[in-house]
Amino acid sequence: MSVSSKNLWRFLCAAAAIVLTAAALNFVVDPLQLFRPARLLPAMYSADSRMQDAGLIRSQDFDTVFMGTSLAIHFRQSDIDRALGVRSLKLSMTGSNSREQGFVLTAAMERRPKRVIWQMDDWIFRDAPEIDSDIYVPADLYRRNIRGIGGYLFSGAMARESWWIAARAIPPLEPIVARLTNGVMFKFPISRVDDINALRPDFDVAGFYNANSAVAAFRRITDPARSHSIAEGYNYEAMVRGFERDAIALIESNPNVTFDIYFAPYSILHFVAMRDASPATLKMAYDLTAYAFPRLLQFPNVRLHDFRDVKEVTHDLGNYGDVIHHSPAIDLKILSWLAERKYVVARGAPLASLERLKAQIEAYKVQP
Repeated sequence: MSVSSKNLWRFLCAAAAIVLTAAALNFVVDPLQLFRPARLLPAMYSADSRMQDAGLIRSQDFDTVFMGTSLAIHFRQSDIDRALGVRSLKLSMTGSNSREQGFVLTAAMERRPKRVIWQMDDWIFRDAPEIDSDIYVPADLYRRNIRGIGGYLFSGAMARESWWIAARAIPPLEPIVARLTNGVMFKFPISRVDDINALRPDFDVAGFYNANSAVAAFRRITDPARSHSIAEGYNYEAMVRGFERDAIALIESNPNVTFDIYFAPYSILHFVAMRDASPATLKMAYDLTAYAFPRLLQFPNVRLHDFRDVKEVTHDLGNYGDVIHHSPAIDLKILSWLAERKYVVARGAPLASLERLKAQIEAYKVQP
């Protein structure tokens, strides 16, 4: 064998050893906890919900799944458990559409939860790509197929995370590594599952959620130069297709699971913006509710809650950071309403809350 052949052989052997070492490190540390709950090393979690949820579904004990968008991202599992007497798993994903939510919920159903609490709105049913074309959802990790597991084990980026998680478990290194694993440099900076995407205790709630913020957001989205964005994603036929494909199909295929579906208490300004700047979009929102509510209530395993006409909250603009996102105090109110079943939509009058909401929107006058 020539010298050059020997060098090439050594190089290939060294490369293979590095790759196998990285795979072994990823398997042992298992940052996502895809193979087992964390035992050898302290668990660490990522704020990237679309990736982290694949591991949470496999590693956590739960009887209730909590799903939603950014409106449901800051809830704490401990609050959900305390308010509803359940053992919950929060799988909410910021900006998620119903195809993503349905896919993740289907994976969670393999663990046989008894209950799903699902924050819905019309916007999640916008047209969305096939899940395998969605660059933000690592679909094969949820499927746990060869491609998904192989990509996870042989990922250099994941090996870096594994190394930092292992280093953080060494007491003398823990303070130093903790300062570095701050979510900017590394993907797994959170040490308690309850803290995933929850607001930090030092977050300036009053500074973020206040009437000035809500009104400023209203002025911004109704500015003629930007108001076209209100209609983005709204297509009635596509939304009905998404609703049937992602919500109804999941409910039909899981008759033994109770679905508590709630429509979040947007500020009244959200709908007034539609009324003033894009009335056709508001009509689509009305039409989708008129279609979806009776359809959902055909299923005995569905409890439907509509919070959109709860005037004491939706007209108090101090509850909001913009026209839709409400404060943590409203998170807790929602949990109490769910526990009390205070705003359950009656099966005999599925559109009563919609009619009340329409009247509120029509009557509301924006302060100059």
